[in-house]
This record gives sequence, structure tokens and C-alpha cells, in this order.
Amino acid sequence: MPDRFDQHAVRHRMKLLRDGGDVTVYENRDDVPCPACGDPFSRLLLTERRSHSFSVGDVEQFCLTHEDERLVVCTHG
Repeated sequence: MPDRFDQHAVRHRMKLLRDGGDVTVYENRDDVPCPACGDPFSRLLLTERRSHSFSVGDVEQFCLTHEDERLVVCTHG
């Protein structure tokens, strides 16, 4: 897996749901692979915050990838 998930390279395959500057949420529309496990994810949360709280609802699995300046959270299910 690459050192950094490049959401701009796959932006055309996802739908932007929220962009708050330091927190961005996308919906996967075209089986973009998760940077942690390689399986397609449902939603993607990118945050530059040091800590972040979020609801996972009816998620079967979620994956975390820690990058230098951000946390990448992918939900599956």
C-alpha cells in the first residue's frame, strides 16, 4: 500500500459528503480499495485533527491508517 492515500487520484470515483477543512467525508461509488485492507470501503473519513469522535452506526468493520499529518478511517458494510 502507498504511504499516503491520494483521494484526489480517485475523487471521480467517490462522492463528497462533507468537507469541513480539517475533516472530509466521502462515499465510495466505484469500489475504491481501502488503504488498510485492500477491500472496497463504504465511507472514507480523512481528518487532520489530533483527536476526532465519529459514529460508526451499522458498520461491519472499520479500518484505520495513520499518516504523517492525518488519520484515514474507512468503513465497510
